[in-house]
Amino acid sequence: MYTICMLQFGLRAHDFGKLPPEQLALSLSYYKPSSIQLALAKALSGTPSESGMLTPGYARRIKKAFDAHDIAISVLGCYINPVHPDSHLREKALRKFEEHLAACRDFGCAVVGTETGSCNADCSYNPSTQNESTFDLLCSSVERMVKTAEKYGVRVGIEPVAHQHTIDSAEKMQRLIERIPSPNLSVIFDPVNLIPLTGFESSQEVFFDKAFDAFGDKIAVIHAKDFVLIDGKKKGDLPSGTGNLNYEVFFKKLIEKKPFIDVLLENSIPSKLEETFSFLQSVITKINAGF
Repeated sequence: MYTICMLQFGLRAHDFGKLPPEQLALSLSYYKPSSIQLALAKALSGTPSESGMLTPGYARRIKKAFDAHDIAISVLGCYINPVHPDSHLREKALRKFEEHLAACRDFGCAVVGTETGSCNADCSYNPSTQNESTFDLLCSSVERMVKTAEKYGVRVGIEPVAHQHTIDSAEKMQRLIERIPSPNLSVIFDPVNLIPLTGFESSQEVFFDKAFDAFGDKIAVIHAKDFVLIDGKKKGDLPSGTGNLNYEVFFKKLIEKKPFIDVLLENSIPSKLEETFSFLQSVITKINAGF
């Protein structure tokens, strides 16, 4: 298991291709992740495609494949647009999410994750996404999802994303939590996704403090990647350690506030993962030297 100083490192499964479950589990086992985020349709060939096809038997098969390599499934990725402009397609997406919630425990998992969408069907930028009516629609969708999660004893994981999504800031994430005060509503925190398009407004330390003050107690899972600014705009799809995110500040905060949380590496390049793990280890070594 890849655990360093009270942080458990895992991977996003579909960064390694779309394969049959046993083959994907074997491929991932080489890197010894403690857990994975599994988006069924993106990572697994032969995934049930129609509503009602996601059965306990299918889920147990997937769980067994990863259990054989001591890999847990920490998040089921079911990234939908919960404010989709087409009400029929929005309803279809919500039902898909609810189906994942119902099956979640059969996968040995407790969190189903999504972002918060936009007024464009493809979740691209639309200024209307920041209207209060869109926030109200999101709250309606999330409340429904959370009520379903409560029935099955699992969690809805909401991932805020700056600029184009309905929840685009720490303040709005806090508002959503206050609007839906359920223990079954959690946050998937990807700091790079939450950085404004034009970069930090002040220091990275202030950014992290603000996020943890707003929703720190709700964070269930971390997504980790990196970013750079190009011509004053964020490019945020880089492997950890290849950009400008201050991982020393970030990991110190996690170790203090969220011991043994799952940290899932995104946008990983398999051939470069040894370098990524070496970088993570060097960050932890610096933190330990400072304690």
